[in-house]
Amino acid sequence: MIMVKIPISRQEALELVKKYNSDSRDLIHYLESEAIMREVASKLGEDTEYWGILGLLHDIDWGLTKDNVSNHLTKAPQLLKDAGFDDEFVSIVLSHGYGYEELPHLKDKKRIRKIEYALAASETLTGLIHAYALMRGSKVSDMELAGLKKKFKDKAFAAGCDRNIIKEAENFMNFDEFLACGIEGIKKIKDEVRLL
Repeated sequence: MIMVKIPISRQEALELVKKYNSDSRDLIHYLESEAIMREVASKLGEDTEYWGILGLLHDIDWGLTKDNVSNHLTKAPQLLKDAGFDDEFVSIVLSHGYGYEELPHLKDKKRIRKIEYALAASETLTGLIHAYALMRGSKVSDMELAGLKKKFKDKAFAAGCDRNIIKEAENFMNFDEFLACGIEGIKKIKDEVRLL
């Protein structure tokens, strides 16, 4: 495993994301994305800190751009560079927006690397797991893979979660393993994300 130097601490990364994002629901999404990325990295023998910080910071400019979605991920590169991140980190962050019609500057690009697929699939999976937990009285602590798989197959449930992006996980690991990583990752931070 190659350890990549991260220019700021995890605490500084959290403060950075809070500086530009004040909505508590958005912050929950970032924390859950971080948790799943850490879990996936651990399973794959990758750098958990680097993958986790990618998850935490992937939507760094959302609070500044959500009123005009087409600007999402246009401010992120400068914000990240100002914090000391290199072009490689920035390009991975941008990759989770590839293919979206709503993001004209990224819609024609395609993910090709394991870490890009992982970020996109992980941050999208958060919505499915969180919605399922809320349906279960906010409980994630006893969530099981079989139940989550059922919800994944039910296209009407959490309809905003793009199943095709979650399925991109098959480019880097067994799909059931990926869903299990999602559950495990979020279980570990359940108190922080207001789940039981």
